[in-house]
Amino acid sequence: MKAEDWVSAFAREIGVETPSLEEFDLLLALAAVAARFSNKTAAPAACWVAARSEKPLRELLDAAGRVGSS
Repeated sequence: MKAEDWVSAFAREIGVETPSLEEFDLLLALAAVAARFSNKTAAPAACWVAARSEKPLRELLDAAGRVGSS
């Protein structure tokens, strides 16, 4: 199963909206930044923290880049 399909099925299962393709790409980018600048296990935790913030993904990706470059 492709990642996008799994995420869509998971979203339906838990009763939330499926991310758009742009949102999916931004989430992958956020996870990549977290993994590159820290232990790879930071990637899923960073996405969880991002989701709790309810901020726009582009803003969160910028914030992750700032944290990574500091």
